[in-house]
Amino acid sequence: MTATREFERTHPWLTFDVDLERASYRLWLLLGEATSKSDHVRRALLRPDVAEELQKVFLVKGALATTAIEGNTLSEEEARQVFEGKLRLPPSKEYLAQEIRNIVDAFDHIRDEILPDASNADLTVEKIKLYNRFVLDGLEVDDGVVPGEIREHSVVVGRYRGAPAEDCEYLLERLCAWLGSEAFEAPEDHPELAPPLAVLKAALAHLYLAWIHPFGDGNGRTARLLEAHILLASRFPQPVTQLLSNHYNQTRSEYYRQLDRTSREGPNGFLLYAVQGLVEELRDQLDRIWSMQYVDRWEQYIHQQFGETRTDSQRRQLRLIKDLSRASIETLPNHQLYPLPWIEPVPRSKLRMLSPELAEAYAHKTERTLSRDLNALERMGLAWRSEDGRWWPASDSVLGFMPPQVRVEADGLGGGMHRSW
Repeated sequence: MTATREFERTHPWLTFDVDLERASYRLWLLLGEATSKSDHVRRALLRPDVAEELQKVFLVKGALATTAIEGNTLSEEEARQVFEGKLRLPPSKEYLAQEIRNIVDAFDHIRDEILPDASNADLTVEKIKLYNRFVLDGLEVDDGVVPGEIREHSVVVGRYRGAPAEDCEYLLERLCAWLGSEAFEAPEDHPELAPPLAVLKAALAHLYLAWIHPFGDGNGRTARLLEAHILLASRFPQPVTQLLSNHYNQTRSEYYRQLDRTSREGPNGFLLYAVQGLVEELRDQLDRIWSMQYVDRWEQYIHQQFGETRTDSQRRQLRLIKDLSRASIETLPNHQLYPLPWIEPVPRSKLRMLSPELAEAYAHKTERTLSRDLNALERMGLAWRSEDGRWWPASDSVLGFMPPQVRVEADGLGGGMHRSW
């Protein structure tokens, strides 16, 4: 006869089971979309420097998001400077930077452990404790809180009371055993189910750690690291593993509302909320990737139009169109307009000063030379002038490389607009 544990009386919802037959059909549709879009991210062809930048952007976003939920007030630009080791804060605010560094260090550890050796992917109680130590490293904590150690006291978060302290170690063992069980393995004849099951596994790991609340502090950040661990172990692309944290941060009040409801209503509501957010974040991420590919293809097209043998005039014209493209496309931040970047024209009076290299190229040239160069670019179909005298890169030319139906849709959303403004 098995002795009854205290949590069975106080937390009967900790069943380590989920009734997905009651899940909304929308959950299954969204899981399919999440799987498809993650595969699109994985297969995206980007220059190595662009791919590295994409990874950096979303790692910083994820690290900031998971700490911002807990009150971190740094901006995304400041978080980026923390990542690059460039931000200097007064002593009273240094802990904000330390919180960011801790999440980045934890993710680096997870990546370096899992990617070279898939046998390290299994979750254990010791790994969960280690992630909590990463989260709280170098931070001041309340009395009785030991980073990476199971709490020995009762905790209350809002209206929710964590599981009894004496049961937390046992509950973490149960959680790890459940997550590693056949419940989350795709049948041999349906391997396509592995990615959607991994998404469900990640969200349920998060939810159960929040329910158990085994640590004196840092439970939410540890739960979100478990999600990243599971998605990375399931071979989701690294930028995708940060997206759930972004979603939770951007919908923070709903995040807490969903967590509050789950102990009364079961996990299905939280699963739908999490997967819906993952899909929305994936759509935005793919918009960014498509914009990167668009810009990269435009630069290739420019070089193809000039060919390999170039005169001094052609080299100057090449510099002019490349700098015009960069200035126009980068004028507005967060400018994604599917599938094109938003393009801003440049007045003729500013063309010479678009870059130090361009300024040097035109330092001893007349306005007539600039006019000849612009006319040459216009004849090549690389640039065009608006009625008010501003200049655009004719980057919508690369829409010709898209399938016809997509090209028509893109022209209606962005490409055709450039020439009518």
